[in-house]
Amino acid sequence: MSKLILVRHGQSQWNLENRFTGWMDVPLSKKGIDEAISAGKKLKDIEFDKIYVSHMLRAVQTLHYILIESNSKKVPIIYHEDKRINEREHHTGDSNNEIPIFMSVDLAERYYGDLQGLNKQKTREKYGDEQVHLWRRSYDINPPGGESLKDTCERTTPYFKKHILKDLKQGRTVLVSAHGNSLRAITMFVEDISSQKIPNVEIPTGVPIFYNFDEKMNLINKNIL
Repeated sequence: MSKLILVRHGQSQWNLENRFTGWMDVPLSKKGIDEAISAGKKLKDIEFDKIYVSHMLRAVQTLHYILIESNSKKVPIIYHEDKRINEREHHTGDSNNEIPIFMSVDLAERYYGDLQGLNKQKTREKYGDEQVHLWRRSYDINPPGGESLKDTCERTTPYFKKHILKDLKQGRTVLVSAHGNSLRAITMFVEDISSQKIPNVEIPTGVPIFYNFDEKMNLINKNIL
């Protein structure tokens, strides 16, 4: 039986300030750190076979605090996509004693374009509630200069199928530390949710979402820890 655990990063500093974050690489807030530690305590006894993480700081920080709480004796080792680094990431040690971590830009948050850095309430006052709601909660409407949720799905879902799904089919336990919209893309695929419904699926910060699959990759159950 394979297991998939999804964790959205803890609250970021710009979540706290109610600003559009997107690809701006901001850190966790104090509350976000506490959320990440709490997630780690819930997952402390799980042995991960592989971990995938967005390249963005808030997702990496969240993973860091999760692993600090882990009771695993294995050593986490990050493998990078950049060929200049990746081609030198090899060693002669015992890979059975490590947890490989793969960092990818394809797991990054939705790019909010011209909205990045803006206060959400002030943006509503300027453009109107309805327009901002469409930018945030529609499937295929882009904010100015940015990605729609559909665009995010079109980079995240192929990555999931190529890498993460392959691991799950081999019966592995996989952790993904990423963002609200990239995790929506994965959730959409895993739970077969329609494009009409997925924009309104909430992914809370710092809360592990646990999926169990049988040997044929049928979803057995879902638990929110």
